[in-house]
Amino acid sequence: MRHRKAGKKLHRSAEHRKALLRNLMISLIEHRRITTTITKAKAVQPEIERLLTLAREDTPHSRRMALSKLASKKAMRQLFTFAPQTYGGRNGGYTRITKLGPRLGDAAEMALLELV
Repeated sequence: MRHRKAGKKLHRSAEHRKALLRNLMISLIEHRRITTTITKAKAVQPEIERLLTLAREDTPHSRRMALSKLASKKAMRQLFTFAPQTYGGRNGGYTRITKLGPRLGDAAEMALLELV
C-alpha cells in the first residue's frame, strides 16, 4: 500500500528520480525558468520551495542542507545570493507553473516553471 507516500514516481528508479529532481532544481536556480512536462514541474515544485525557504536564512547549517539537496556549489551560492533579498518577506509561493500545451514529438503536456 502507498498510504501517506508523497510525491510522484515518474516511472523511474529512486536514484534516477533523485538525480532528475536535483538537475531540475539546479537548472531552475541558474536560469530562473525552465520548460518541462507538467508532471515533472509539479514534482519539483515542493522541493524547490523548501530550498528557497531554507535559503532565506544564510546560516552554515542551511548552506549544508541546501548543498546536500543540490550537490552543486555554484547553484548553492546563487541560491543564497538572491533568495534572502527576493523572498525575505514572502511566506511561500515562490514558483509559478504555467501550462504551455502539448509537445510536438509525443504530445506530452508542457509547462513553464519559473521563480516569481
